[in-house]
Amino acid sequence: MKRRTLIVLVFLIPLLAAGGWAAKRKFGTKKDEGPKPVAVTRGELTDKAMAIGTIEPRVEVGVKSILAGVVRKRYAEVGDYVKKGAPLLEISPNPTPLELIELRRSIEMRQIELKNLQKELERQTELKKQNLNSDTDLELAQRRVDESMVQLSLSQERLALQESGKIVGGDNAVETVIRSPIDGFVLEDSIEIGDPVVPLTPYQEGTVLMRMAAMKDLIFRGTVDEIDVGRLTEGMPVVIKIGALPDAQVKGKLSKIWLKARKQEQATVFPIEIVLTDVKGTTLRAGYSANAEVIIARRDSVLLIPERLITQRNDSSFVTVKQADDTGAERHIKTGLSDAINVEVLEGLTEGELLQEKPPKEIK
Repeated sequence: MKRRTLIVLVFLIPLLAAGGWAAKRKFGTKKDEGPKPVAVTRGELTDKAMAIGTIEPRVEVGVKSILAGVVRKRYAEVGDYVKKGAPLLEISPNPTPLELIELRRSIEMRQIELKNLQKELERQTELKKQNLNSDTDLELAQRRVDESMVQLSLSQERLALQESGKIVGGDNAVETVIRSPIDGFVLEDSIEIGDPVVPLTPYQEGTVLMRMAAMKDLIFRGTVDEIDVGRLTEGMPVVIKIGALPDAQVKGKLSKIWLKARKQEQATVFPIEIVLTDVKGTTLRAGYSANAEVIIARRDSVLLIPERLITQRNDSSFVTVKQADDTGAERHIKTGLSDAINVEVLEGLTEGELLQEKPPKEIK
């Protein structure tokens, strides 16, 4: 038994030694290799600024009523396309009993006033026939009668509007149907049948009943950081990426840059507006979140190196070029456009040359 164990050990010891030597050689070589050199390549370089925002209609209309009441009927639903002048809602007046009484009493007062003025007109007419008054007195009496008749008619129309919801007089018809102000889609509504409506007046904003927009005219509205706004000019091309549509290819043009900044989450940003010029058949919806890449400059087929390889010294740029004997030699280069990752090389390097990485910083 002891002899057999001894034989096994004799064979295992050389095998273990050989395996350890191979492992040491393998891992030791990998450790000594260090960072791989980086080749100078040729490609495209784009300098761009990022804007964050949403896709919105250029014009969005809030539909309001100039009459108070409650919603009685709905003619259009959210998502419907309606023509300008088409009915959207019908508002039913909802006067209080006291308001109706006041309107009726107002009519009675106007009737009494008109009756008295008509008597005064008859008296002035008789005096004129006797040459006891002037033409001016007669004209003044006639004008007062005419004004009183208009006021009576107005009071009667107000009562009719509150009682029946519409007025028909001559060729003109006034009704409580709210009609579409534009050709467009109904984006949202904020009312239900029976809801009260606050009218639009010079003293109050009124209830927004619906929101509408022409969805064919969409734009991007967003903000850009103050660091980048100084490099932007109106007319720059833009590529828009929509989060909900990763395959969509939407292009645009920077159309407006605000002159005043605003604070947003402890950052200073400037609002911008981008016109969509090419949506490539993509169906866009109002409110889509999107990122806009404003193209500041673009270079095609230029020499590129990673910006991390550059050492700045005395306003000059240097890189370490790998020599044939694996040693490094520092070389001065002239750089151009940068996208914060890669940088264009104008002078000092040729395509295919190898550059050494900067040595890692020692942690003290």
